[in-house]
Amino acid sequence: QIQLVESGGRLVQAGESLRLSCAVSGYTFSSLTMGWFRQVPGKNREFVAVITWSGGGTYYADSVKGRFTISRDNAKNTVYLQMNSLKPEDTAVYLCAAKGPYYSGRSVEYDYWGQGTQVTVSS
Repeated sequence: QIQLVESGGRLVQAGESLRLSCAVSGYTFSSLTMGWFRQVPGKNREFVAVITWSGGGTYYADSVKGRFTISRDNAKNTVYLQMNSLKPEDTAVYLCAAKGPYYSGRSVEYDYWGQGTQVTVSS
């Protein structure tokens, strides 16, 4: 059974950097498209970034473009989200998600989800 476990979230100050990790087990990781989403209580889940199975394709939400970088290490079955120049509005629970081929920014198209890791950015 596939499992996704996020880590790396914590309290940081505005302008600082943070790297999130998502370790995947129970599936052929290299065949998965991996995405990062975030959620704030009372709001819809928001797409952040996605990376194709090979790592050759990435796509970002406008709100994080130029500040966040998604990457993956297929040898370690792990996807990362490097977050720089963090802002208070980046505060959310960050979730990684997995799906088959073809990247997507729509959460409904993802089949597997982690539990999330809390990122809090203070001003």
